[in-house]
Amino acid sequence: MATFSRWLIAPVLLCLTAHAAAADDVSAADGPAGDRERTYEDRIEELERTVGVLATELERTRRESVVPESPDLKSKYGMGPSASKVFDLSRGLSLGGYGEINYTGFVGDKGSNLNKTDALRGVLYVGYKFSESIVFNSEIEIEHADEIFLEFAELNFMWKEWANAKAGLLLLPMGFLNEIHEPPFFFGVNRPDVERQIIPSTWRENGVGFFGGYSDLVHYKLYAVNGLDASGFGASGIRGGRQKGSKALAEHFAVVGRIDITPTPETLFGASFYYGGSGQNQKLSNTDELLPDVSFPDAETTVFDLHAQYKAHGLHLRGLFTMAFVDDAGDLTRARMATDEDFEGAIAKQMLGGYAEIAYDIWPWLASTERSFEPFYRYEYYDTQHEMPSSFSADRSKEIQSHTVGFNFKPITNVVLKLDYRNRDPKDGTIADEINVGVGYVF
Repeated sequence: MATFSRWLIAPVLLCLTAHAAAADDVSAADGPAGDRERTYEDRIEELERTVGVLATELERTRRESVVPESPDLKSKYGMGPSASKVFDLSRGLSLGGYGEINYTGFVGDKGSNLNKTDALRGVLYVGYKFSESIVFNSEIEIEHADEIFLEFAELNFMWKEWANAKAGLLLLPMGFLNEIHEPPFFFGVNRPDVERQIIPSTWRENGVGFFGGYSDLVHYKLYAVNGLDASGFGASGIRGGRQKGSKALAEHFAVVGRIDITPTPETLFGASFYYGGSGQNQKLSNTDELLPDVSFPDAETTVFDLHAQYKAHGLHLRGLFTMAFVDDAGDLTRARMATDEDFEGAIAKQMLGGYAEIAYDIWPWLASTERSFEPFYRYEYYDTQHEMPSSFSADRSKEIQSHTVGFNFKPITNVVLKLDYRNRDPKDGTIADEINVGVGYVF
C-alpha cells in the first residue's frame, strides 16, 4: 500500500511543484523581491496542505476499500482464522481462503481400493463489513475440483460482547472441526472419523441464533435451524440427513447450542448439543406400488459432545466424546426399507464415538525459527450401530477402532505439509491401511 501511495502522490507532487515554480517565475517578472518571497512561501504552504489532504484520503481508501492482509490469523467468535479476518476491518471487503490436495496409498490387502490423489478442497472466504454492527461472511467451496458448494453465508449483527445475533446458512457449533476446519489447524491429512461419522462435519443448516461471551472466559452459541432429513439416515449414521441449506425441508426444526470455558489461555473445556425432529412430515411412495404411501415418524434426533483441549509450550492435547440418539429408529428403518429399494442395514437408536490426540512441536529443539514440525498420534473409537431397535441386529463392521500416526510440518504459519499412516480395525471385516500425504494452505 505504501508503494501504491508513493506512485500516486509522486506525479501529483511533481505537477504541483512545477505549477508553483512556473507561477513564481511569473511573479518574478511582475513584483519586487519581498512580494516574490512571500508568494513563494504561501504556495509552499498550500502545496503541503494539498499533500496532507491526499495522504489522508489515501489512508481512508486503504482502510475502507482495499482487501486487508492479516499476517497473524486468529479465530474470532469460533470461526476459522481466515474467515475471521472480516471482523478486524473498520469497513469494506475481506477475502481469504484455504485448500488441500491429498494422496492416499493403500497398504497390504488393498481389496478393491486403488491409490488416488484428490484436489479435495479449494475455498474462498468472502466477507464484507457494512458497519461496526453489521457484518456479512461466507465460504464458497469447490470440492474434488468440480463440485461447488456454499458452505456458509451469514449476516452477523454485532451489539455487545455478550449478545450478538446471526442469520443465514450457518455452520453448527458442534465439536472441534465443524467451524474451524482449515488444514493448518488440525492434525492428519484427514479429519477425525468421529467428527464425520457421529458429528457429521461439515454440518450446516439454515437458521438464526445468538452468540457472545464474557471476556475470554466463557463463550456461548444458541441457534434455531431446520431439522435433519431422516430419509437420508442409514446404518452408517445420520450424515446423509444433512440438508445443507438446499431447498431444505422445514416441517421440523432443531435447536443447537454450545458453551466453551477457557480458565487459562492454554486450556479449553466445553460441550455442545443438537435436538430436533427429522421426519419432516414426509409421506413417500412405497416401492411396492400396490401398497399405500409410507409416513415417516418424527424421528427426534439428539447429538451431544464433550470436548477439552490443552495447548502450550509446543504440546497439543485434545479429546472429544460424542453420542447420537434417534427416536423411533425401528419405525424409521421400516419406513426407509419400504421407500428405498437400495436401503440396507438398520438405523441405530444410539451411536457413539470419541478420540484423543497428542502432538508436540520438536522444531524449537532443531532451530529457532517460526517453522514447526509436529509429530502426532490419534486414537479413535466409533460405533454407528451401538444400540439397535428391537428386531434389528447390529452390523459389527460399523464398530471401528482407528490409530493414526504422522506429522504436520509448517515451513511458514499458513502452509502445512502432512504425512500419516492410518490403521482402522472394524470388529467384523477388514479395512485396508493407508499412507496419506497432503499439502494445505490458508490465507
